[in-house]
Amino acid sequence: MAYLGKALNSISTANIAVDTMTGDGSTNTMSISLGSKLTDSVNNVSVFISGVFQRPGTDYTLSGSTITFTTAPSDGYSVVAVSKGDSWKDVVADATVYGSALADNSLTDAKIIGLDASKLTGAMPAIDGSAVTNLPATHTVSSNDPATDTNPSEGVGALWINSTSGETFLCTDATTDENVWFNVGGGSGDVQPWTYQGTISGYAIGGSTPALRDEIDKWSFSSDGNATDVGNLTVARQEPAGVSSSSHGYACGGWNGSHKNIIDKHTFSSDSDATDVADMTTTKSNCSSAASSTNGYIASGNPLTDTIEKFPFASDSDATDIANLTVARFSAAGQSSSTHGYVSGGNTASNSNIIDKFTTSSDNDATDVGDLTVARQSTSGSSSTTHGYTAGGYALSTSSVSNVIDKFSFATDSDATDVGDLTTGRYTWSGPGASSVTHGYTSGGYTGADSNIIDKFSFSSDEDATDVGDLTVARSSNGGQQY
Repeated sequence: MAYLGKALNSISTANIAVDTMTGDGSTNTMSISLGSKLTDSVNNVSVFISGVFQRPGTDYTLSGSTITFTTAPSDGYSVVAVSKGDSWKDVVADATVYGSALADNSLTDAKIIGLDASKLTGAMPAIDGSAVTNLPATHTVSSNDPATDTNPSEGVGALWINSTSGETFLCTDATTDENVWFNVGGGSGDVQPWTYQGTISGYAIGGSTPALRDEIDKWSFSSDGNATDVGNLTVARQEPAGVSSSSHGYACGGWNGSHKNIIDKHTFSSDSDATDVADMTTTKSNCSSAASSTNGYIASGNPLTDTIEKFPFASDSDATDIANLTVARFSAAGQSSSTHGYVSGGNTASNSNIIDKFTTSSDNDATDVGDLTVARQSTSGSSSTTHGYTAGGYALSTSSVSNVIDKFSFATDSDATDVGDLTTGRYTWSGPGASSVTHGYTSGGYTGADSNIIDKFSFSSDEDATDVGDLTVARSSNGGQQY
């Protein structure tokens, strides 16, 4: 008669095992010894409790090597499990198949789930780039350099290749609109957000002793020491406003028997005399100053004015009148954030405590956003990345010279707080402040006599200034810059 069941020639070994246990009324699981050879089908195990056959899938289930009873066998009941698991001839043992045993083209893509890198040797064959898929788009090729507002979708680690210059940039900070791109292509010039602060030197320009001065004094930010005379303005004068770009210093306006509209320019990277490159819209002195990455700003001034002027750094061009302060004044301090210019204090025919703010991304009038702790004129302005500082000055209301260092926030429109003192009270008519990344500086000034002091105070902590050096000549009414 015909054979019923599985063909014997497909079975390597027929495995049968018997496992037993005694119920205790609470244990509802039982381990079987043949679990590794089963196909996980509950029908491959027959279970008897006290000789009574149990229904597979109803009275018990199977998972791996574990039987789980629907109801725990009663205390003292004998439990017998008979397991059946066959070994098949077509199950190939590990590490027994050689490449020669595979038919040509028999290994399909669906059978390949991974490839260890150690199995790849030799050169990869050339393929069309379109055939390479699922790779992150971590590089951009462009005829231009990236910008601080490029905002790569890949974030930090994105590469940018300039196809014109061949220079390559790596994104190291992907903060929105404040990207930092490091030039890794052997060229020069990283791309990073503009900051007002200098990293190398502070400068004092012009002034009076009371004789009019044309010196450009320079001192180091990295070490405390005296200034050196590194050049001259085109015209000796007092009360010029100092403006700083990333590469040049500008001396704007001033007085030498009459008000001036001169915009002088000198190079930071080399110690040289200034050249006259442009004019302000009117002749004036005692102006405050601010800067963006692309433009210099001159605000207020004597004769009394509320004008805000702007001139470009990229070309030697005259300034234009773009907006107005909230009130006309002169001898005010100037500060700069990454987005706004500020004018604090000043003389409006009486002393002012107003902190005005104007945007550098568009030409709009200033708004009054806070007050200094003391109304005063002839102050010195410095800027950290987060705060503006107004130091020293003269208070008409008390006829007193101030040593106060006021601080106000760029992030919020609020009043200033008194956070420290200069080494001695002094005032100057042209705001000779300078700003490094870590400290604010005031230089020169009038204390009852002309001063040569270079004071330095910390941005990271609120504390008094220290005297860290001297100008080449004691003077007042000088301007300030930083590189």
